[in-house]
Amino acid sequence: MTRHHPDSLSLMEYSAGNLSEPHALCIKLHLDKCSHCRSRVDTLDSLGAVMMEQQPKVTVSESMFDSILSKIDSEPAAEPAAPAVPRVSALQKLLGEDLNSLPWKRQLGDVSVLDITDRFPGQKEQVVLQKLAAGGKAPAHTHRGEETTIVLQGAFADQKGVFNQWDFVVLNDEDEHKPVAVGCEDCITLSVLSAPVKLTGTFTRMLNPFIR
Repeated sequence: MTRHHPDSLSLMEYSAGNLSEPHALCIKLHLDKCSHCRSRVDTLDSLGAVMMEQQPKVTVSESMFDSILSKIDSEPAAEPAAPAVPRVSALQKLLGEDLNSLPWKRQLGDVSVLDITDRFPGQKEQVVLQKLAAGGKAPAHTHRGEETTIVLQGAFADQKGVFNQWDFVVLNDEDEHKPVAVGCEDCITLSVLSAPVKLTGTFTRMLNPFIR
């Protein structure tokens, strides 16, 4: 059961189509598993439709109407419906393989990462998958900018609580934490970062100049 959700502003921006592709993906993955937030977005979508209906009507010329009809008439007959195929999740479309089979790169201690920013052409923020080994600890850190994260597998805990699969969290430079993977499986998250993290541990902070 999801306990940590996107805030109202994020859901409004998602409904309006104003989010970047990676941010929208994080929310979509959460919505697929959270009926509470899905209901809120449905309400926002309905309100948006009502607002569109109240916009001033635009007159369409008769010639344009005839042109549209002629194009419809000239369209080839529809092909028979193809057999139903298994539904592929947005995450499967993006990664194309199992999370644990990805080419992970060891970063620090119990943490492995995979940068997938290049799968979002034109994206200015960094998009990264992070894997924290079962029972492992991530180095203490804060954030130089904003970090949006969704838990894809397993769970982690910090001073704010326990974040389970499909939970959603946004952190910024006011948050300092040291996540610990809880349970008996690796914790895998998808994060969108506007700037690199900043290590705050006694020894690890010396590595900050090398973090990109």
